[in-house]
Amino acid sequence: MIGKLTRRLIRDRGGSTSLMFGLSLIPIIFLVALGLDFSAAAQKQLQLDAAADAAALAAVAPSSMMQTTAQAQTTATNIFMAQASLVPSLNYSAPTINVVQNGLTRTVTVNYTAYSINSFPNVFALLTNSSENTWTVNGSSTATSTTSPNINFYLLLDNSPSMNIAATTSGINTMVANTQAQGGCAFACHESNPKADDLGNPNGEDNYTLAQNLGVVTRIQNMATATATLMQTATQMMESNNASCPNGPDCYQMAIFTFNVQGQNGSNCNNTSIQVIYAPGCAASSNLSAAQTAAAGIDVLEVCSNNYLACNNDNNDTDTSFETAMSAISSIMPSPGTGSSGSAPQEVLFLVTDGVDDEVNSTSCSQPLVDGNRCQQPFNTTWCTTIKNSGIRIAVLYTEYLPLPTNSWYNSWISPFQDQIGTNMQSCASPGLFFQVTTDGDITAAMQALFQQAVSSARLSQ
Repeated sequence: MIGKLTRRLIRDRGGSTSLMFGLSLIPIIFLVALGLDFSAAAQKQLQLDAAADAAALAAVAPSSMMQTTAQAQTTATNIFMAQASLVPSLNYSAPTINVVQNGLTRTVTVNYTAYSINSFPNVFALLTNSSENTWTVNGSSTATSTTSPNINFYLLLDNSPSMNIAATTSGINTMVANTQAQGGCAFACHESNPKADDLGNPNGEDNYTLAQNLGVVTRIQNMATATATLMQTATQMMESNNASCPNGPDCYQMAIFTFNVQGQNGSNCNNTSIQVIYAPGCAASSNLSAAQTAAAGIDVLEVCSNNYLACNNDNNDTDTSFETAMSAISSIMPSPGTGSSGSAPQEVLFLVTDGVDDEVNSTSCSQPLVDGNRCQQPFNTTWCTTIKNSGIRIAVLYTEYLPLPTNSWYNSWISPFQDQIGTNMQSCASPGLFFQVTTDGDITAAMQALFQQAVSSARLSQ
């Protein structure tokens, strides 16, 4: 076909066709050259877009989230420059990188401008009426990531005598059946001088020893097991997230306290009245293995006998002072941060209790005083408000105070506010951080769920 067309052109004596064909070649060549340079520039822009994406993502990678914003900016710049250097026939400079840290969330924006060197510079200059021999390419990429926060947990556990009730209905029935000399008692109170009460137990033992001999598991035993298991769960979560405590993300540190130190050979912090179970230097620690071991030894407050905290201290059984305990833990917990790299950890107060206050006459007592100076009332939430206002979240595990309608003391002093106990405990908790366990309930499962909720909601709290 081409040969036939050529012969026709040769035979043609008019010349007009040859002239038109020759003239048409000029714009065709120009357009082809322009198209080649444009395609090359477009291909280079795709490569630089990929470099910008890689740079932005590098600045929000888990390892980079542990860095400062300046370090993340350097990381992103180095990634972009390394990949841009592989693109041929390109003039480029360092990109503009903006790193914004808002609490736990980091947003990185990479903007670049580069110049694709044309293979046909004269064609481009002629068509654009300029002396430029490059094609400008530019683009941007944005990446956002939210890191898991560092959290310090301060566990404040109620170890007052009322918490050492048998943990199951079966256990309660067993205790009541074996304490008929006392009128039937489901509480495994721990007494150093049980003879003073003439309990009627075998060998004059206290109810604490009686429960052990009967194989009855108490609520505090379950709380100790649940707390030890929680340390193991926190450790596994950190390991699965490749956490690098105490500075990396997903770092969980623990401090464990119980309500009472009086009457025991226990230690405290800052001359407070709460007992240290595990808190090296009165602070939370990332040594969760040691915390787990310590938690397994949590036990009920040992008193001398009925009404006597110590044998020389008739305190009328006022062994559960929420105001004292909450004031003490508030003085121990430092100011919280966002939990991000470079900031103080977030803080969560983990409160486990049956919710009944029992202390010496308080000006804030909401119930009639017993014997003129003993206050039994639902948990007073005043300190909850103070602690939450400081930025510390409160997780509450309410182990329901068991109604005892066959007990005259319960009917006279506790029953009137029974319905208010759970309400106050829920009011104390931060949003979404309240669990309630009834008799026969699984304290371990409830504590695990509460911990998981506290961790998962930590990002949303910022």
